[in-house]
Amino acid sequence: MTAFAFRKSSHSNPFDECVEVATNLPGAVAIRDSKRPDGPILRFTPAAWADFRGALVGEPA
Repeated sequence: MTAFAFRKSSHSNPFDECVEVATNLPGAVAIRDSKRPDGPILRFTPAAWADFRGALVGEPA
């Protein structure tokens, strides 16, 4: 199985905590807490992730 390739936003301060996202595997989007890379990983379908992101910025799904 291929591992998730997590990345931080380019808008993140390298010293602050943030969420890291992995979109390198088909059919899955994974997120984790940058300060706990060995901690839990939440997995979403790409459609669910798009809906969540749209809700954060107020865009319709």
